[in-house]
Amino acid sequence: MPELPEVETTRRGLLPHVEGRRVEGVLLRRPDLRWPIPREVEELLPDQRIDSIRRRAKYLLLDTAAGSALLHLGMSGSLRVLPADAPVRAHDHVDVLLEGERVLRFNDPRRFGCLLWQAPGQTHPLLAGLGPEPLSEAFDGDYLFDLSRGRKTPVKTFLMDQAVVVGVGNIYAAEALFLSGISPLRAAGRVSHARYIALAQAVKAILGHAITRGGTTLRDFLSPDGTPGYFEQELLAYGRGGQPCTRCGRLMKQASLGQRTTVWCGHCQR
Repeated sequence: MPELPEVETTRRGLLPHVEGRRVEGVLLRRPDLRWPIPREVEELLPDQRIDSIRRRAKYLLLDTAAGSALLHLGMSGSLRVLPADAPVRAHDHVDVLLEGERVLRFNDPRRFGCLLWQAPGQTHPLLAGLGPEPLSEAFDGDYLFDLSRGRKTPVKTFLMDQAVVVGVGNIYAAEALFLSGISPLRAAGRVSHARYIALAQAVKAILGHAITRGGTTLRDFLSPDGTPGYFEQELLAYGRGGQPCTRCGRLMKQASLGQRTTVWCGHCQR
């Protein structure tokens, strides 16, 4: 599933082509994706100007005066701005017709993505209860340390909890824990304040760098211009089970944690 850097890469790629443009119409080739597409998308979005395109966690919001279209790419979704007469491909489920003879097209082969609606001044239930953004000032080592006290859950599971911090998925949690030298199996409540400071800094560094590199190359992910991300070349932990650690040379360990594959170095991460 595309993680935060992939979604942020998509947002930045769409921004100059979408922000400030008027929506001339919405074409739904099917009435649902993961969930039914609410009628407000067809009824309220047309004739509105897109004031901004925001990201909250792994969701994108197209903000207008009438409300916000809320999009999630799911496991295989993509958004592209194309000429209005661009041929329709398989799994092109939604077109947002923009002024200037352009179309914002949502393609989703597996249909695990969604297109929903958020009314002005309200927070959609999917966004309620989410933790802070990892690149914001609200997320730091003090915050993690305070929230983790008494927690027996593994620190990697704690870090991936969307109520703790949004958008730190399996790939980037593994990389940040490796960078900060913390075992993913250690109980969250047994990680020291100093190590949480290092972990928060690692999360920010890893995500920031991944965004500049275009995200992680997943099989189904492409950025809006059709090019893959490039961060995968630089992964130090994720996907490297059984391979030599880049620091000490010992073989990296691999196990299942919370139904997710977890890789770490038993020597460098404690």
